[in-house]
Amino acid sequence: KELAMTIKPVLTLFKNQIKKIEEKIVKLIENCPEYQAKNMILQSMTGIGKIAAASIISNLPELGHISSKQASALIGVAPMNRESGRYKGHRKIQGGRPQVRTVLYMAMMSAIQSNPVFKETYQRLLAAGKPKKVAIIACIRKMIVILNSMLRDGVMWEAPKV
Repeated sequence: KELAMTIKPVLTLFKNQIKKIEEKIVKLIENCPEYQAKNMILQSMTGIGKIAAASIISNLPELGHISSKQASALIGVAPMNRESGRYKGHRKIQGGRPQVRTVLYMAMMSAIQSNPVFKETYQRLLAAGKPKKVAIIACIRKMIVILNSMLRDGVMWEAPKV
């Protein structure tokens, strides 16, 4: 109990610092018309919030100007083959920008609950026998391809009508 009381002021200090940093990030995005436009487009997709949008804008400035394959490889969700001659290895993801991948992983956890496109894809992959993490990474790849197209074309997210 005594230890908790000594840590509490430190946690409060960290929370205040995080709040100040988030406010600075919001101001930076609001002051740049290009970032503001990207932010609006990114946040139009269900599952992408302020933090995910800011992370994508800051860590993936080339998004919208590259191909879908390059975008998925850039964040490290493109499957890499480990094959040579007769040797058949496993495909795995590697490389890329781990900060963005981590943020998109958390965004996808929200999206598979609330976004019908990703929810359906996730459920279909699970029904096909894929492990949960493999299904989530596949959905992240789908998300980054869609976000790349949205930024390239300058269009907002529209959920398909069922």
